[in-house]
Formats: sequence, C-alpha cells, structure tokens
Amino acid sequence: MLTVGDKFPQFSLTAVKAGDEGLGGPGKSFTEISSASDADKWKIVFFWPKDFTFVCPTEIAAFGKLAGEFGDRDAVVYGVSTDSEFVHLNWRIHNDDLRNLPIPMLADIKRELSATLGILDKQAGVPLRATFIVDPDGTIQWASVNGLNVGRNPAEVLRVLDALQTDELCPCNWEKGKQTLDAAKLFEAA
Repeated sequence: MLTVGDKFPQFSLTAVKAGDEGLGGPGKSFTEISSASDADKWKIVFFWPKDFTFVCPTEIAAFGKLAGEFGDRDAVVYGVSTDSEFVHLNWRIHNDDLRNLPIPMLADIKRELSATLGILDKQAGVPLRATFIVDPDGTIQWASVNGLNVGRNPAEVLRVLDALQTDELCPCNWEKGKQTLDAAKLFEAA
C-alpha cells in the first residue's frame, strides 16, 4: 500500500458532480476529475467498497456534512469506489442522505487507482475503506485503512488535516486552536 511520503498516483476518472449539479441526469451530471484538478489544494481522497450498501452511505454523508469545513482549510474531498458513474448517480437519486451530496463521487471502474494504491481487498476485489490526505504537491501526508465492515471517522480526518497544516509538532488528541509542542522548550525542561 502507498503511504506517507509517497506520491499519490496520477489518475483521471469520471465523477458524478457535487451538489445539485450531480442530479442533472446522464450527460449533465458527470465530469472528469484528475490528479491535476484542484492542483493548488489539499485533497482528501476516501474509498468505499460498494454503492447501495449499509456502512458506506453513513461515511459518505458524514464527509459531505464536513465538506464546508474541509473547504475552509483549502482542501477538496473526493469519494471513490469501483462502481460506475451511472451506479453512483442512481444511488444519489435514491438515497436521501446522498441526494445533495456536496462532494463528487469518482468511478474507478477499471480499479487502476485502487490497485496502484494497494487498497483492494484480496478476497472481495473492492477497495478497503482507505483515506488519504494529499498535500498540494501531490505527496501523501496521512493514510488510514479500515476493513470492509468498520466505518471511519471523518471528523478525525479533519483534525489530522488541521494538525498537518500547522507544520508544527502536535501532541496526541491535539485540536485546532490548541497549543502545539515547542521542541526547544521540551529539551530545556528535560
């Protein structure tokens, strides 16, 4: 699996657009998103195993609820699965929690991005619940993977993004606005 310090792979995927634009129907609902999109921003890229399942929409909706918070931090959120853009659109239309989702849903139907990242479940052949924070230079700064049955915590992803953006030492459970660690003072105290 690619991890912290690795370059996030180049990609170009069809996506269901964010928000109401994503509900315009085939031909109007889709866009191409690539590794060059939003080049000057931090990227939160998270994967889920399959559309029309039970844990996945809870996570996707939770990321959607925090989309404004990520945007305030100059970050974009991309959700990805190996389902097609047509399946994504149908799921959005028929799931109240996803209908007005403010983040795009990318279709990795050839499994190329998932395979390059090393996050495909060996038995099911679908992506694990992987999340990557990628800096504006395209370098992975944080990676987390859950098994197929356990949802992740998007608020924790936001907390880690805040910590990464301080470019300082952040203690356990650090939160935005709290004191970071001063290494020089720590050495003096020892």
